[in-house]
Amino acid sequence: MSENLRMPGNENPELSSKIQRLIETVDIANLLVEPLTRSIERLLSASATALNASEASVLIRDGDEGDLRFLAAIGTVAEQLMNMRIPAGKGIAGFVMSSGQPMAVSDVGVEEAFYAEVDKATGFSTQMILATPLRHNDEIIGVLEYINRPGAPPWEPFSPEEMDKAALCGEAVASLVSAYESAKLFRDLGEKMIETDEDLDLDAVRAWLRQIRDAADHREMLELALLLREVAGRGEPERLICKELLESIIRYSDSKSETSYLG
Repeated sequence: MSENLRMPGNENPELSSKIQRLIETVDIANLLVEPLTRSIERLLSASATALNASEASVLIRDGDEGDLRFLAAIGTVAEQLMNMRIPAGKGIAGFVMSSGQPMAVSDVGVEEAFYAEVDKATGFSTQMILATPLRHNDEIIGVLEYINRPGAPPWEPFSPEEMDKAALCGEAVASLVSAYESAKLFRDLGEKMIETDEDLDLDAVRAWLRQIRDAADHREMLELALLLREVAGRGEPERLICKELLESIIRYSDSKSETSYLG
């Protein structure tokens, strides 16, 4: 790291390097988290259209108690739903999460399990729901919900065929949610390590971070991360070529360092 980017008031280059690497970790994780969220939303839109549903949402496990939190949603109250929580075991989503069984309800007004607090908070009127569990590596990691039909009621109930389609959509959504959770964990770990370091002057760190994020070498690092993500998303052959190329560059760099004394 260049001298002008060293942390203010800190002459420990090892600490400065550590913090810079943590920030790079957080920024790279953010580059992964945001596109994954957008991909989940696009998949929700496409699958809701295929299932003739007007609203759709993804809820994920939040904390050790089994609460659920809205991760993504499409529809009229999508923004209000974001990060709203449902207590453990509550509602149709809570039942699907705990039981691992899908559930289709044509009239939530006669369903005892229905959790009305979300409608009260958003002003939305849920009439019917199709909910299916999100599974990844044999673990239930969340719930996929489809709400109501387009147009005015009365609506046709969700059919068994539509439940099967929802389960297929759930497989794709679950893969994205798992990737999102991994990237978010990566980001949160970096942020926690920064915030809990008692030896750091956080005001100085924040000022220093603004310098780091504006630095040319940091921007280039993020651009490389974006290119790698783009290549990795194109298929297995491209990933293998990229991996071999990067390994060749590392080997070349290592050999150059080992023989630099000859120059």
